[in-house]
Amino acid sequence: MKSEKWIGAHVSAAGGVFNAPVNEYEIGGTALGLFTKNQRQWKAKPLSEDVIQQFKKECEKRGYHQGNILPHASYLINPGAPDKEKLEKSRAALLDEMQRCEQLGIGLLNFHPGSHLNQHTPEECLQVIADSINYVLFETKNVMAVLENTAGQGTNMGWHLDHLASIMDQVDDKSRVAVCIDTCHAHAAGYDLTTEAAYEQTMQEIMDTVGLDKLAGIHLNDAKADLGSRKDRHASIGEGTMGVLPFQLMMNDSRLDEIPMILETPQPEKWEQEIAWLKAQINT
Repeated sequence: MKSEKWIGAHVSAAGGVFNAPVNEYEIGGTALGLFTKNQRQWKAKPLSEDVIQQFKKECEKRGYHQGNILPHASYLINPGAPDKEKLEKSRAALLDEMQRCEQLGIGLLNFHPGSHLNQHTPEECLQVIADSINYVLFETKNVMAVLENTAGQGTNMGWHLDHLASIMDQVDDKSRVAVCIDTCHAHAAGYDLTTEAAYEQTMQEIMDTVGLDKLAGIHLNDAKADLGSRKDRHASIGEGTMGVLPFQLMMNDSRLDEIPMILETPQPEKWEQEIAWLKAQINT
């Protein structure tokens, strides 16, 4: 019996969020990745009831549901910001994104943990991030906050699995916080996936720190930079320093069944081909 893998790409929602499921379906995606608003802007006009209903209709028509839709919040947001004004702005923006997911019937929101900017300690930053999550969870319901691991560049937190575990430990409602593992970021941070033994060791570390039950999403990206480089440079599958083996292993890892796996590779014109290749690796 074939594994149930949900595979997609982070597609455009230009012209309206309801276009994202259409665009995803056209490239063969069985998981949906999108921005629910312009990620380059702090604020966006509220979603109209017509847009909400059209999005839900297009998703239902194409088989996208709460479990296999993984939106990404704006990169502008820093839930660990040391500056009070920037922190309040980030929390307001994160809450807005959570509320948009709530309106659209989406159960997950992926975002980067944030940066301390050398203005407070890493430990203080982790506490601020957890406080930010507590704030947005208190104001919403039915949407899970999904922390993405980072590559470790600059002062970004979340590159070490212990950072993610620490944040989750400090969140009040632990039923509504989870993680998304970006394969390129993991590679850049020093988590090796490039041999069967290394892959299993990294998976074990994920289980031991954050827990497999808390893995709510995966971003499928090869890496342009070397293992442990701390450089966030995505490459198309098989065109980077990771090679194809990690992705073949993931496609045949039953522990990763029914988790949205979203391509963020740098060549959108290849997404249809990459999705088809990934599907073809299952049970091979």
